Amino acid sequence: MTAPTDAPAATRTGRQHKSIRLVDTSLRDGNQSLWGATGLTTGMVEAVGPLLDRVGYEAIDFTSSTHLAMGVKFHRENPWERISRMRAVMPDTPLSAITTGMRFMSWEKASETVMRMALRLLARHGLRRLQIAEPMNDVDSLLRVARWAKEEGVERVVAAVTFTESPVHTDESYARNVRAYQASSYVDSVYVKDPGGLLTVERTRQLIPDIRRAAGDKSLELHSHCTTGAASHLYLAAAELGVDVLHTGLGPLANGTAQPSLENLLGNLDALGIPVRADRDAASAAAEILHAIADSQGLAAGEPTEYDLSFHVHQVPGGMMSTLRRQLGELRMLDRLPAVIEEVGRVRAELGHPIMVTPFSQFVGSQALMNVLATGSGQERYSRVPDEVARFVLGHFGTPQGEIAPEVAERVAALPRTQELAVPPAERSLAELREEYGRRAGRELPEEELLLRLVLPQDQVDAMLAAGPAPRWSPTGVGHATAPVTGVADFIRAAHRLPRWKYLAVTRGTERVELRRTGTGGDR
Repeated sequence: MTAPTDAPAATRTGRQHKSIRLVDTSLRDGNQSLWGATGLTTGMVEAVGPLLDRVGYEAIDFTSSTHLAMGVKFHRENPWERISRMRAVMPDTPLSAITTGMRFMSWEKASETVMRMALRLLARHGLRRLQIAEPMNDVDSLLRVARWAKEEGVERVVAAVTFTESPVHTDESYARNVRAYQASSYVDSVYVKDPGGLLTVERTRQLIPDIRRAAGDKSLELHSHCTTGAASHLYLAAAELGVDVLHTGLGPLANGTAQPSLENLLGNLDALGIPVRADRDAASAAAEILHAIADSQGLAAGEPTEYDLSFHVHQVPGGMMSTLRRQLGELRMLDRLPAVIEEVGRVRAELGHPIMVTPFSQFVGSQALMNVLATGSGQERYSRVPDEVARFVLGHFGTPQGEIAPEVAERVAALPRTQELAVPPAERSLAELREEYGRRAGRELPEEELLLRLVLPQDQVDAMLAAGPAPRWSPTGVGHATAPVTGVADFIRAAHRLPRWKYLAVTRGTERVELRRTGTGGDR
């Protein structure tokens, strides 16, 4: 076990550096990027929670409105129960949610009434930290949500500067946002969010010093994805440049299109002489449970990614990439993925270079998919336009930093549906919502149920309520190094889950093979 410390230590360059702190992203971003946000149940996260609580993380990137909605839809699980049960087994580590600050579960822009209710319920059930990634990098909008969060009981707010590459996004605009967040009493720390994995080592060395100065005395965090193969390396550069907190995944929920693995990062920071706050034994045990979950569900672990510059063209984030694969697979058109990816880059430019982060990445991806399907059947691009894209063009989500292509704006404006969407919905008070939905149900609804009925299909909420409490989950054999395995494949998986194994036994029929490490090699 490594005792946490904030004492500065000398790196190989001779600089003094205080301990790097960590945020775990396995349960939220890892699950979304690698397993389509459906791979984990309440019982599973509850099973790994006590070990994660021991690691010493700054926070756990635990959930989002997308994850909560997926739990209802695919697992019939109550999202408030999931948060409460996880909080009960993780009393010491803050649970964190991420929001764009403009929606909750539904793709439609949320009213202040709905957003405040969502923030209040998240805090009530145990979320102590909120990461706000405003998709336009709109300072006023982010600070408004930060104020709401504080007023509704969230303890800590982390404001994102969302990184992208485009002709209209500049380093000065990023630093200007950070200075505004540094001056706000509603923001506790700042983080650079790189959803597309677009940062490189060179770009990190250009960007981070200005961001670090602009953040002043507030903590600076970095969140990137391994999509292009650069994140594991640039994290080390960021650590040497004064970033305080790095976001990492664990076991099978790292690498691929998710975050760099904690296991690899620890070794690299050790090599540089940069201390890190982490109980490594607890992290290893937690990773073992996550591997058991992956095995039990037949879910693939994230794998290290080769360096790939093509993502700098289309900028598709990890979570969206897995969603596109799933959608095309359901249509039996997975072979069209390259065409859709190419179309993503074209649509993004035509919509004014929106940052490829939720929900705009989904808007762009949906339009690109529809355009490919349309041209494949002899129709024109933009012959079908999702409501969300029409609302985007109408300015319901703010003004993009780039100009929307005139021909696209004209085509969208001419659609009959666009005229209907141009009328803004009436803002309703909490009392009005309570009265309307209580009348429909024939009873007074608690806020928890009211909010779900406001943003989700009624049949999904009914099925969730009928299902009752989520079942517990227990990994079979995890934590017992002497548990037998019965084949070569089982042996390999066991060895993979136990990188510091001392003893392994393989039984096949009447034969038994035992492997035992001795000496210092097995006692690390």
